[in-house]
Amino acid sequence: MDKPTSRFLQEWHDGNPDGLERLLERHLSWIQTHVHGKLSRLLRQKAETGDIVQDAVVQFLRYGPRFRLSNDRQFRALLSRIVENVLHDKYDWFTAKRRSVARERPLPADTVLNLDPPDEGVESPSRIVAQHEQEAWVRLGLELLDPGERQVIILRDWECLSFSAVGKRIGTSRDTARRRYLEALFQLMDHVRGLREGKLDQVLQSS
Repeated sequence: MDKPTSRFLQEWHDGNPDGLERLLERHLSWIQTHVHGKLSRLLRQKAETGDIVQDAVVQFLRYGPRFRLSNDRQFRALLSRIVENVLHDKYDWFTAKRRSVARERPLPADTVLNLDPPDEGVESPSRIVAQHEQEAWVRLGLELLDPGERQVIILRDWECLSFSAVGKRIGTSRDTARRRYLEALFQLMDHVRGLREGKLDQVLQSS
């Protein structure tokens, strides 16, 4: 059976811009409708809702980790959650951070995360996950964290700030910043574990 979403993703990964166009044609309208009612009034005033959502989707597909997913419903749910989380965050700030990391620490072109559940009764072979693949899982897991959780991890691990500096940035004490960071790390670990096991629906429900 033909799975257009999976095929279009592969075309995009292979460098064919038509793949991105086909993905947008197939899914963007649904994602825009789903996300529309969740945008803040401030974001609605900045630009047309459709433009904001489309830009958020395109930015993720360009600079986020590559992935493989054949289920249309799950693809839409994943992209909608990522868009919602980005838009409820400081949109320009996080988009710039994602783009910067993608350029400064690019993942190999063949790093494509498989989000489809494993075939029933077939276990994935045990192996040591390559460092770049593990980083790709972490980057995808970050996309699904609440904005506050994601921010403390980015400030601590991407910007290498002390907990005192993190606390100042988020308006709290050093000890509270440390606690929030550890809680966010545990949540991130749960997300990564679920994603690697093909349990996307459960991860989306818990995020």
